[in-house]
Amino acid sequence: MIFITTILKEVMTMYNYLITLTGKLRNNGERAKRPFRVIMEKEIADHVSSWRFIILIAIIALTCMGSLYTALSNISQAVKPNDPEGSFFFLKLFTITDGTMPSFTVFISFLGPLLGIGLGFDAINSEHNRGTLSRVLSQPIHRDYIINAKFAAALFVISVMLLSLGIMVMGAGLVTIGIPPTAEEFMRMVFFILLSILYVAFWLNMSILFSVLFRQPATAALSAIAVWLFFSVFYPLIVNLITRSMEPAATASPQQLMAFEQFHLTLMRVMPNQLFSEATTTLMMPSVRSLGPLTMEQMIGAIPGPLPLGQSILLVWPQVTGLMAGTIVSFVIAYILFMRREIRSR
Repeated sequence: MIFITTILKEVMTMYNYLITLTGKLRNNGERAKRPFRVIMEKEIADHVSSWRFIILIAIIALTCMGSLYTALSNISQAVKPNDPEGSFFFLKLFTITDGTMPSFTVFISFLGPLLGIGLGFDAINSEHNRGTLSRVLSQPIHRDYIINAKFAAALFVISVMLLSLGIMVMGAGLVTIGIPPTAEEFMRMVFFILLSILYVAFWLNMSILFSVLFRQPATAALSAIAVWLFFSVFYPLIVNLITRSMEPAATASPQQLMAFEQFHLTLMRVMPNQLFSEATTTLMMPSVRSLGPLTMEQMIGAIPGPLPLGQSILLVWPQVTGLMAGTIVSFVIAYILFMRREIRSR
């Protein structure tokens, strides 16, 4: 009970910090500032003071608390004498699960898209429907300031939220276990938080894109959720059907089996959650040395042991590049459509 009370206090402290920051931004609003900064501060204030943000942060915080409690309860059983990751004891807080509740990384992979969609599905169309978009554009303000500021404000709120959750998990683990993380463990957790921000930013940009495409916020939200459900549920089923029809025979050569497995992985890596899962698994489990099929010749002579941080980053760099490319492409399409859109006063 004391542990849950402490976690709730940390969550309320984070929320009060955002409220205080919002108040300072509003108090300084009377000063002469650049339009981009004014719009960004206004968007941050709207996000933090909305019930939507409060509900999302409550859901994510409660689920992460549950995964953290599960990890702390099973940390003693997870550590083994001959474990190659024995020196990375602190990272197990993010990856341990007992089967009843997913780990912290899995929860971020599942709930991160909801956070991005929830903060971006009505970024443009709500302003258009209220008639405030034409009033803002009637001022001497560049049009691209609006969409850039909306993305930057939502990304700032997401970054503060995920950073606070990561620090909360590290702090709870430090208080409960009493063992501080090493420098490499800390850097791996920092890279995990940055990767989570990038992953949520992809869904944020996609929801902003639908906000530009559709006039009604409900249509934009349902479209973004439909894309998320397609990649999470239906696309793996389609890939399994395709690969099952192309599965090689039992007498196939090792080269054919390797090519088939590589083809299956390539199809699966179209999903953003698959890229995020592979990248987080490699970063938070240093014993992972490959993300693809290996032959017996490649495994013979390999010494089991954790990879250094630099090698893990090189291993997941294609996945990170894929997430960055998807994020940039979504934003560029939304930017072009918004800049070419005709906006009339109602």
